[in-house]
Amino acid sequence: MEERTCILPGGWVDAQGSVHREVRYAPLTGREEALLADNRQNQAAQVTSILSRCLKQIGTLTPISESHVQNLLVTDRDFLLLKLREANFGTQFQATIPCPWPDCGEKVDIDFSTGDIPVTASQDKGPLYTKTLSPEAAFVENGLTHREVRFRLPTGADQELISPRLSENESLALAELLARCIHSIGSMQIESPEQIENLSPLARMEIEREMLRVAPKIELNMDVNCPECARLFTVPFDLQDFFFGEMRTSRDLLFREVHYLAYHYHWSEKEIMEMPKNQRRNYIEILADEIERLNNAV
Repeated sequence: MEERTCILPGGWVDAQGSVHREVRYAPLTGREEALLADNRQNQAAQVTSILSRCLKQIGTLTPISESHVQNLLVTDRDFLLLKLREANFGTQFQATIPCPWPDCGEKVDIDFSTGDIPVTASQDKGPLYTKTLSPEAAFVENGLTHREVRFRLPTGADQELISPRLSENESLALAELLARCIHSIGSMQIESPEQIENLSPLARMEIEREMLRVAPKIELNMDVNCPECARLFTVPFDLQDFFFGEMRTSRDLLFREVHYLAYHYHWSEKEIMEMPKNQRRNYIEILADEIERLNNAV
């Protein structure tokens, strides 16, 4: 199977502080599709499972474990999903969404390519960053004023832990995320979400804005013009939802494809399951055309 390479917008930082950005990866095969069909994990954990199976090398690091993938920045994980989607389906995206204006609601077709999605690499690779809070946002404890904040950026491990809790209590989940990412505020070590809840809203806003500023970025908000009412609206494009929606094949359909190809080509299940979806579908289309040609010749 042909492997590909890409450069992460962020990068995986090893224990020595070296940043590894070049990634070698392979497209998803029937094995991964079967895994997705049976998977009961939360979506962030599914990203970890899929990437750990498809990534072959990060910098000089190989083989790749789930732990390595969990330590990738959230943006890097989304970027790799984008690359896997390209490898399996190509660069074009097509979707249908409703116009959000109450007096319209018509369905709008959107068509774009991966090249239309801006990706911005981070300049400072960290892994730790420093932010000096404004005097108004400073944290005061026992008469001491703390302004210097040291933090890291969210990773896949954070995403796995926090994602299921967002629907239960978003405020507490975000406080827990900050508690995991912030190392210290002044001389105070951050060890619990309760410490984050004691920060002022201004302090939290300044920290979160700095995290966004230094992080690599994938712009996933799209401006769309409704052809019916001619009004413009912005659509947040959820890459993970779209990726898993496209890639999740029912076990029944997957096994029917395996049976069809095995019956006509006499390939083994192992050989067919190791093919990416687009390769299987190409052979199925060729077979369908050939069968139609033979039927018409009779």
